[in-house]
Amino acid sequence: MINYIELAKEINEEIIQNRREIHKFPETGFELDRTLEFIETRLRDYGVEPIRVGRAGISATVGREGKTILLRADMDALPMKEETDLLFKSENDFCHSCGHDAHTAMLLGAARLLKENEDSLNGTVKLMFQPAEELLAGAMDMIEAGILENPKVDAAVAMHIYVGNELSRTGTISYSRGPALFSGDAIKIHVKGKNAHGSTPDKGIDAISIAAHIVIALQQIIAREVPTDDQAVVIVGKISGGDTVNTLAGNAELEVSVRATTEKMREYLKKRVKEISESVAVTFGGKAEVEFWYGMGPLFNDLALTDEIIGYCKEVIGEDNLNQIPIAVGTEDFTSIAAKVPGVMINLGVGSVEEGYSLSIHNPGMILNEEALHIGAALHAHIATRYLIDK
Repeated sequence: MINYIELAKEINEEIIQNRREIHKFPETGFELDRTLEFIETRLRDYGVEPIRVGRAGISATVGREGKTILLRADMDALPMKEETDLLFKSENDFCHSCGHDAHTAMLLGAARLLKENEDSLNGTVKLMFQPAEELLAGAMDMIEAGILENPKVDAAVAMHIYVGNELSRTGTISYSRGPALFSGDAIKIHVKGKNAHGSTPDKGIDAISIAAHIVIALQQIIAREVPTDDQAVVIVGKISGGDTVNTLAGNAELEVSVRATTEKMREYLKKRVKEISESVAVTFGGKAEVEFWYGMGPLFNDLALTDEIIGYCKEVIGEDNLNQIPIAVGTEDFTSIAAKVPGVMINLGVGSVEEGYSLSIHNPGMILNEEALHIGAALHAHIATRYLIDK
């Protein structure tokens, strides 16, 4: 077998530099013009021809006809201003605080390694550079545009950075078998009442009061309707309404987050949010319109594929650097891919608390140990090569 770790070490500085270039110009959602141009240039430098897929995705293939494994990296940043002192910190009001710059750089590194060793591939490796993961929309957009076809994908692997906790030691892999991530749904509740002056409250219907009663009522779902051995979340993260201090509000709006470990519980929670909101509003003379804004189901790591992929990781980093972990509360739109083909997401440690990396993802001050990036690139390449040999 090819020693991808040693080969990745030789291009370590290039992988790091690619990450830093992407880090300096973070872009969000589907608006990734500069990022896409950078990735396409690098792929062509490596002898790999990029193809645009969907609104802002890139696909490329390496290898020969046969079974196909897809390797996925997301590219988009978050709409928050970076709070680090890095020399290559963000030059705009966005930042790569979820590590998608690292994901992209590692997959670019893997693209070079795989292309340089293309003769060893017993099938096709499809590279997927995905937009709009933070919107839970990019994967489905690329699926609808055909990313899983021509050639047809047999299995898919995603790698996410893991930082700021006890198990995220540099160079380790953490993984879940089966249930891996919670579902995530954003729900808007539009409460309609009737405006009235504060001196004549009997002539109005107070939408703010109705909204407050909805907030309290929704808490009963978790407290009384979810089994104690299950895990679920219902929170009202935002509430707004009213016009002035001395009038009854004719309108109010709530934004609710719902998370669950199974599709069955997810659908139950969504149904109950709608039922409770509408009935509470009617009770107080108003009306509630419930809008399911966006959402994603729970991620399930295919059991057989997980065992296979973790076995390949063991060959590279050793059993002592593997950690099996329980389901995590985050949400990922890699779920859309794993619902179509056998899929698994693994987590690459890029800095633990003990190593001095105390901030986790989605924190504008998050930093990571770049010395883990060549390991991620090597793992991508080794996993793909070994999967195709075994098939």
